[in-house]
Amino acid sequence: MTTRPSPPDPGDMPAGAVTPHATAAPRSGNETATVAETPQHHDTLPSSSASDAAGTSEGSRAEPPRHRADERRALAMLWPYIKGFPGRMVAAMALLIGGKAASTAVPWAFAAIVDRLDPRIALLAVPVALIAVYGLLRLIGAVFSQLRDTVFERVSQRAMRASGLDAFRHLHRLSLRFHLDRHTGGVGRDISRGTRGVYNLLGWVVFNIVPTLVEIAMVTGVLLYKLDWRYAVITLATMAVYIAATIWISEWRTAGVRAMNEVESLSNARAVDSLLNYETVKYFGNEEFEARRYDADLRRYEDAAVKTESSLAVLNGAQALVIALGLTVLMAMAAVGVAHHELSVGTIVLVNGLLLQLSIPLNMLGFTYRQIKQGIIDMERMFALLDEHAEVQDSPGAKPLQLRGANVRFENVSFAYDPQRKILFDVDFAIPSGRTIAVVGATGAGKSTLSRLLFRFYDVTGGRITIDDQDIRGVTQESLRAAIGIVPQDTVLFNDTIFYNIAYGRPGASREEVEAAAKAAHIHDFVLSLPDGYQAQVGERGLKLSGGEKQRVAIARALLKRPAILVFDEATSALDTRTEKVIQAELAEIARGRTTLIVAHRLSTIVEADEILVLDHGRIVERGSHAQLLQRAGRYAALWAMQARAPRTEAMEA
Repeated sequence: MTTRPSPPDPGDMPAGAVTPHATAAPRSGNETATVAETPQHHDTLPSSSASDAAGTSEGSRAEPPRHRADERRALAMLWPYIKGFPGRMVAAMALLIGGKAASTAVPWAFAAIVDRLDPRIALLAVPVALIAVYGLLRLIGAVFSQLRDTVFERVSQRAMRASGLDAFRHLHRLSLRFHLDRHTGGVGRDISRGTRGVYNLLGWVVFNIVPTLVEIAMVTGVLLYKLDWRYAVITLATMAVYIAATIWISEWRTAGVRAMNEVESLSNARAVDSLLNYETVKYFGNEEFEARRYDADLRRYEDAAVKTESSLAVLNGAQALVIALGLTVLMAMAAVGVAHHELSVGTIVLVNGLLLQLSIPLNMLGFTYRQIKQGIIDMERMFALLDEHAEVQDSPGAKPLQLRGANVRFENVSFAYDPQRKILFDVDFAIPSGRTIAVVGATGAGKSTLSRLLFRFYDVTGGRITIDDQDIRGVTQESLRAAIGIVPQDTVLFNDTIFYNIAYGRPGASREEVEAAAKAAHIHDFVLSLPDGYQAQVGERGLKLSGGEKQRVAIARALLKRPAILVFDEATSALDTRTEKVIQAELAEIARGRTTLIVAHRLSTIVEADEILVLDHGRIVERGSHAQLLQRAGRYAALWAMQARAPRTEAMEA
């Protein structure tokens, strides 16, 4: 028996089947059975869908897989990924037919050997030539099968790679709203399971279903040629009943498998979420609470798995009954023929060998069908992701942004994340080239929304945003975001090296350019003091670095990008006063000569801004320089007085 990735557990395999390698699952059998023993089917959930199927978010879980013509849809979506290999597909089919023809001829050669050794019909002699042919046919069947696998492997791997890449790219095209509503671990698992489903579906169809159908056709032809129509009819009837029973019972069991996957996905998403928030769990001493939540999901999975596994008795019993009846009837007919001297002993060996050869892939059929169904289920979520509509898209005929000075203007901009809750109301201001505008206001006033709209993570619901008189909705998103650099409030770094995180601002930048950016951000000396220097790992989300160090990495990354427009989104709000003053000076230095938007909470960080906008409940209520706003004794002056009192109060308490 040949093999095919990805593996089921050994206990999931039909008894008597060859145990696959660690990276393989069964393909169709090529070897001829020579003993009258039919392997029993055991169709449990394979590891590719059970132990590996983890992590769909609660957001995904709220949208159950669509119950439509899944098989037709899956094959239709797979076709673009495999149609680019016509030569390999034709070669694989030719090798398949050649290998099955050789395998089907093996029982015939064996029957001829038996007849040559029967003293009643031939002189007793060793049929050396037939034995050689017998061995050659078995070798051809095995070699052709391996060649077929090798030829088609490129098709399977390319389909898996291309489908996964399409899903990954599509996820990056989706809006920020989509990602805020989903658990990242769950979405990642959807892609992982989906690409594995693509690979497995191709494997099980090409290496199990198609070979089995070819073998059925060839065996039927041999029975018609060598014996009579009754043998062929009974064989086909047995197979038809077996296939119908297997499909019907497997469909009945699919609901249980879906329930298992849903529960397991939820448990994995919760586990990932809990581990990502490890510190929060520790802060509140909720380890046991998290364990109980996780165990509740595992208990639901355990119950669903037991029910699904128990239903195998019905499937196995039905399959064993159909095969046993068919084999009994055919062997009885052949035995009567031998007794009446109508058939030779070699002929009954031929019938037995052909039927047993068919019984191996037939007993794998239920398992194969389950694998195909599981592959489709695994692909459903990935295809659902591909069906997700990208909220923000380039308009037809969008052109690259043409920078002529980087003048930014918000023209009567209104925006609402939800139609029932408006965030911005007719916000109107301009940032002339090379000038700095700061936006301040209470939490929830809509300050950070301005930077998200400028990056076009969302589209405005009213008014427009322009850069050098170009509506940002009319230019490509790629060119728009290439012109803007940001130092965010929450600097999240990749779990990689310091060099990688700085170079992320402009992939492909030379080491000298990366170090120059680090020097400008005043982090170069710190990096050199580390044992691994620029190759030092920053940890998950940059947790190995302090807040100030992470901010400097973010500044270096933004500098390396060489943007015409800079956005500081509360870039120092999470830092202590001393670190804030140091970094604030660095920010002012790199902002010089660039069009800059500062979203700030601490007013002390924006006193040098050319203009300050005071935002309150989505409206600009004041604007002017720091001195002008203090003279007006309005909202800004009140905020300034309140923040100025806070340090004095802290000093008195100390």
